[in-house]
Amino acid sequence: MDLTLPRHRDNRPADILHLADCHCFVIIGANGAGKTRFTSAIIESLGAKAFRLSALDALYGRVSSPDAIPAALRDRIAPQVLGNLDKSPALLELLLQQLMHDEMVNLISYKLALADKREAKLKRTRLDRVIELWQEVFPDNRMLIDSGKILFARGADVDNYSAYRLSDGERAVLYYAAAVLYAPSDALIFVDSPEIFLHPTLTISLWNRLEATRPDCTFCYTTHDPEFASSRNGAPVVWVRDYDPANAAWDYDVLPDQSEISQELYMTLVGARKPVLFIEGDSRRSIDAKLYPLIFPDYTVQSLGSCNKVIEATRTFNDLATFHKMDSFGIVDRDRRDDTEVAYLRRKRIMVPEVAEVENIMLIEDIVRTMAGIAGKDPDRVAEKVKNTILSLFRADLHQQALQHTRHRVKRIVEYRVDARFSNIGTLEKHLEGLLQEVSPRAIYEQLCREFQNYVKNRDYRAVLRVYNQKSMLTNSNVAPMCGFKNKDKYIEGIIRVLRRSSPEADRIRAAVRATLMPE
Repeated sequence: MDLTLPRHRDNRPADILHLADCHCFVIIGANGAGKTRFTSAIIESLGAKAFRLSALDALYGRVSSPDAIPAALRDRIAPQVLGNLDKSPALLELLLQQLMHDEMVNLISYKLALADKREAKLKRTRLDRVIELWQEVFPDNRMLIDSGKILFARGADVDNYSAYRLSDGERAVLYYAAAVLYAPSDALIFVDSPEIFLHPTLTISLWNRLEATRPDCTFCYTTHDPEFASSRNGAPVVWVRDYDPANAAWDYDVLPDQSEISQELYMTLVGARKPVLFIEGDSRRSIDAKLYPLIFPDYTVQSLGSCNKVIEATRTFNDLATFHKMDSFGIVDRDRRDDTEVAYLRRKRIMVPEVAEVENIMLIEDIVRTMAGIAGKDPDRVAEKVKNTILSLFRADLHQQALQHTRHRVKRIVEYRVDARFSNIGTLEKHLEGLLQEVSPRAIYEQLCREFQNYVKNRDYRAVLRVYNQKSMLTNSNVAPMCGFKNKDKYIEGIIRVLRRSSPEADRIRAAVRATLMPE
C-alpha cells in the first residue's frame, strides 16, 4: 500500500510512504509542531480505512451519543450495547460491554447447537484473546468473568474488583487490547501517544504483542518519544517540524536510515530543533555533561562516551545537514594530540580545548581567580599559589609526561604507515623497513623534554595546562581548599553552581571556557 502524505509547506510534490513491506510507521515531532493535525489530515484522506485510538479519550471522555464514537468502531458495536449510552459511559466501558455481548452470543449459539443436536464447538472470542494478552502483560494479575461482568484480581487474592479500580496504565492496556481487536480488516490503526499512562519497559512489549494480534493491519504511531519510535525497527519515520495554519501545510520530512548515529539519537536531536553539540563522557556523572550544557545553553548537548564516537557522530550529522538544516559541533579532550591533529579536528567542526583534559579547565587562571573572589579570598594570591604548585608538579613529572606524549606520536605515525593497501606481505615488509629509524622515538622524546623544560623555565602556565595529562592534578594543586572548598569535587560543584546563576562571575567563567575551546 502507498500512502500519500499531506501538503508540504514548500509546495513540493507530496511525499509517498511505501507500506507494502511495513507493518507500521511513526509520526514524530516536538510538542506544538503540528503532528496531531498532520495525523488527522492523513486520517481524513483515508476515510473508512482509518481506525484511530486514543487512551486519553477512551478513559476520560464520555460517550453521550453514537456520533461520538469513531465510525469504524461504531459499526462494530451491537445495538443492545449502544442502547446503554443514556448512562454516558467512557469508551473503555463500552468496549468491555461489547466484549461481554460477543461472549454471550457465542455461548448462546453453542447451547442452541447442542440443543438441536448439531455439531457444536465453542469459538475463540475477542474476550479470550484480551484475557490472554492481559495475563501476558500482567502475569501476576487475573481477569475473571462473574455474573456477566469482567472482574480482576491480583495473584491468589480472592478480592475481585471492577475495571474502575485498575490504574490508568492497566486500563490503557485493556482499552488498547480490546480496540485493536475490533479494528476492521486491513485497517490503518492510528495510535495517539502510544506511551501515555504506560511505563517505558511495558510500552514496547505491549505494542509488539498488539501488532502481532493484527498482522492484517498497519499501525501508525504519533509520538514525541524517540525511544519508542526507534523501537519500531525498520519502520518509516516522518518528522514533523512545524505547521503553517494559514495554508494548512506542514514542514516535514521522512527521516533517512541511519547507521553511524542510532535512529533514537538522531530523532532526539532533530526533535529538539536546536543546534547540536556532541561531547565525551557519561551523560550523568562526567564533568563534560555537567559543564558544557551551561557553557552552550542554546545547544542540545549529547554525551556519547568516547572521543571516537563524538568525532564520527559529528561527521555523520554534518553530512546530513542539507536534510535537517541544523548546525552541529563536537568537543573532545586535547589529550596528547599535536598541533596537526588538533587543526585537522577543528576543520571537521570538532572543538579541541587549549588544555589537555576537561579537569584542566577548572585550573584556568580566570576561573581560579573568579572562584577565589567569590570565596572572599585574594584572587592574585590564590592564582599565584596554584600556578606555582602546578609548575612544580609538572617539573617533577616532566620526563614521564614527555614519554607519554612520545608514545602517542609514535603510535599515530605507525598507524598512518600501516593504514595503506598492500598487494602482498613482501610489499608490507618493504614499506615498514627502517620504520624505527624514520619514527625516531628518542628524537621525539628529547625534543619534547626541551619544550617542556622551556615551559617550566618561562613559567608558561597555559602551555603546561595544554600538555599536562594528570588526573590527580586538580587535587594536588590544592585549588579547592584555597578557594574555600572541602575537596576537588566540591570545587567543581561550586563552579557548576555559579554557572547555573545569572551573574558577572558566571559570565567570566563561561567566557574563559569558551576562549579555551575556540581560540582565535
